[in-house]
Amino acid sequence: MLPFTHAQFLDVFATYNAAVWPSQVVAYAVAAAMLASLALAGPSLRSRLVAGGLGVMWLWSGIAYHWLQFTALNQAAWAFGALFVAQGLVFIFAAVRGTLRFDAPAPPASRWVGWGLVAYAMLLYPVLGQALGPGYPRIPMFGITPCPVTLFTFGTLLLASGPVSRWLLAIPVIWSLVGGSAAFLLQVPQDWVLLVSGASVFMIARTGRTISDGDAHAPAHVPHHA
Repeated sequence: MLPFTHAQFLDVFATYNAAVWPSQVVAYAVAAAMLASLALAGPSLRSRLVAGGLGVMWLWSGIAYHWLQFTALNQAAWAFGALFVAQGLVFIFAAVRGTLRFDAPAPPASRWVGWGLVAYAMLLYPVLGQALGPGYPRIPMFGITPCPVTLFTFGTLLLASGPVSRWLLAIPVIWSLVGGSAAFLLQVPQDWVLLVSGASVFMIARTGRTISDGDAHAPAHVPHHA
């Protein structure tokens, strides 16, 4: 069903991780700055730091991983990379406009699931890859490969207080299905969570925190929670 073997897929990560070192460390530094800004920065700055950081991660995964690495194994990676680049640009646009807001705590359920996905993507994901997979460097790493970036994105968006544009949600949902399904074929158990991570959209929508693309430039409304 796939145009490459499991071993070839893992070899891509080995080559990629060696080629982009120390971007793995930089990705954690970027994520730490994003999360610290939620507690320490003003509303405008934290909005720009978080959206901008997500934009960089999606752009990097699209260009450095999909286009410059994975295309050697799978020509579909050109299309995958285009999706990731598009998503990265959407986040950069949101950073410039300051439209992704973290002005007040998200609803309790969203906070719990959001922080859970953030912790999973940053901490448990690489641990599971090391324990259940072939181990570093033949595993995807946080912040620089598509699946953990998608998980981290859902977690972060669940922490938002203001409306979340559907433009920010569409491609992560697509990748949760693509990457989550492929995880079973490619024996990457840490990616199985992707298949259910897309349900984050329903958690955001049920609290009235999604807006259509036509409302993307409207002033953010911070919902009041009991």
